[in-house]
Formats: sequence, structure tokens, C-alpha cells
Amino acid sequence: MKHGLKFSVAVSLGALVLAIAPLGAIAPAFAAYKFGEVEIEALGGGVCGAPSYIAYEKGFFADEGLDVTLVSGTFETQKAGLASGRYIVTNGDFQFFPSVNEGLDIKIIGGLHEGCIKLLVPKDSSIRTASDLAGKNIGVDEIGGTPMAITSVVLANANIDPRTGVTWLPYPLDQLGIAAEKGEIDALAAWDPFGTLYEQEGYRVLTDIGTDPLFAGKYCCFLYASTRQIKENPERVAALLRSYYKAIEWISANPEEAAKIILEKDYVSGGDEKLIAALVKSYHYSHKHDASNQGQAKADALYFVDELKKTGYLPSDLDTKAFVENLYYDILAATAKK
Repeated sequence: MKHGLKFSVAVSLGALVLAIAPLGAIAPAFAAYKFGEVEIEALGGGVCGAPSYIAYEKGFFADEGLDVTLVSGTFETQKAGLASGRYIVTNGDFQFFPSVNEGLDIKIIGGLHEGCIKLLVPKDSSIRTASDLAGKNIGVDEIGGTPMAITSVVLANANIDPRTGVTWLPYPLDQLGIAAEKGEIDALAAWDPFGTLYEQEGYRVLTDIGTDPLFAGKYCCFLYASTRQIKENPERVAALLRSYYKAIEWISANPEEAAKIILEKDYVSGGDEKLIAALVKSYHYSHKHDASNQGQAKADALYFVDELKKTGYLPSDLDTKAFVENLYYDILAATAKK
């Protein structure tokens, strides 16, 4: 990817400014980033990372006073970064809920978009429904990640315990199909564009979270924030959320241009502009994602807590309402009062 150039370019530009500009003219350029440098783990290769990509490329982070660097990582590094305060925010699904129940101190501060994952089987598979997955091997991009969490809900609703009723096997996104062809896995759960690309190759969709009644019309991706960072600098957290809201509004109005940027900047390696544009349109950006309608994120969190209780990843006797009341935080309202 091309993002490693940022530091060297910034250093060179900084040296140039120092060489040619009067001292008094330098301060405003650096003062523009009132909230300083921020790392966001967003380079996972999925289309659902579009809000991070677009907020960076269109300058929405910079407009809010944030000098953002996008980095790569895993679900485990996301959790560690949020816990330590190194990462201020991250895009994630309800896969964080079990970790929150175990003590991870983070908050949902908003919702981003709907459906971006598919559960599929090869075209010649005898598997026809989720109930047929009992005892099978399921490929995912990482253990504990969102595709695994999504599939776990599907399994639980088919009366299969996702902890013991199937075997989970991790592969890189672009190798899930190869694993299926070799017979190493019986089904795969993948982010877009890979899920849709596999579908175009003839794989049969068992679950598309954009249309499946278990998920349709609900956020698949929330924006989480470090509670430590909320306490230390709530205005910076609010600025990040505003940046994301600007990005999703822009994506909604400019899906074709968003697709072009995502591909040209190598954020996503699969698919073409037409496919990526169709996917971002299907995610219903701006359908209900604005600062005045935060209640939808809270309502969807309540729903998915109950769904995860079915999977066994959350205790069956967990107080759903109390859990979400503690998890959800309206950072925009909180900072507006100050």
C-alpha cells in the first residue's frame, strides 16, 4: 500500500517550510491539527473500511484538527490498542461485546453502516441451509473477528453451538476460496468485496447480512472509542466521530467516486469500480446515520447482545439493558454541554 510514504513526505514538507517561511508564518500550519496525531487501525482490506479511507483522503479528519495515520492490525491488536489508549477509535461489529463483558473498557459512540459480510459454500456443496453446517469446517479471516461473530449468530439461530458444533479455521481473505477448493473448509465467511467476488464465481450464499432477516436494516459496524480517551480528551473523540459522519454522508452522495478512490489508493485489492460502488450503495450510508439519530446504534446493540447470548459468547443471564446502558455513550451530546 501507499500509506507508508506519509511520514517521509511530512518531514520533507516540514523542512521546506522551515527553510523558506518566516517564523511567524509557520505556527498556523502546525496549529491546524489542534488534536494532534492519531493512529487508526483501518487497513484490513474490506470495503466496510470506506469511512476511514474517505475521511482520510477527503481531509475530513484534518478538517476536525486530527493528523491521522491509518495502520493495519488484527482484532487482538485493536482490543489492546483501545485498552491502552493508543487507539482512540475503531470500526467494529458486536464481536467486541464478549470482551467488554470480560472487562475491556470501551464505548459505542455511533453506528456506521449496514451489511458487508456473506457466508457462502461452494456451488457443488451439499450444504443448503445453516442447519447443515453442524460438524463442518468454516473458514474466516481471523478467529474472533466480525465474520466469525456474524456466522456464530447464524449458527445459534440454527440450533448449533458455535463454540463446539463447528471447527473454525483462519485463512487470509484471498485464500479462503483456495481452501474451499482443496476441501479444507466446507463454508467461508468473508468481508466484501471478497464475499461478493466468491458469489460471482458461483459460490452459493447462505447468509448475506444486508438482506438476511437476522441482520437486515441493522448496523453491522459500530464506531467504538477508548473509555480512557473519552475521559482524557472527549473533544478529540467527538471530532473523530464528526469526521466519520462527514465521510459517510460524502460516500452516500458520491458512491462512484468513493469506489474510485478506494481502488486507486489500494485500500481494497479485489473487484472493480462498478462492484465497489454497488457495494457501498448497498450499505445504506446516511440512511439513518447522523448526529441527531444516535438511538439506532443503541437499539441495534440491544438486539445483538440478545443474539450473542444465544451463541454462548455472552452469559444467558446477562442483563441486556444494563450492559448496553454502560456500553453506549453519546459523545456529541456530552461535549455539547461543556
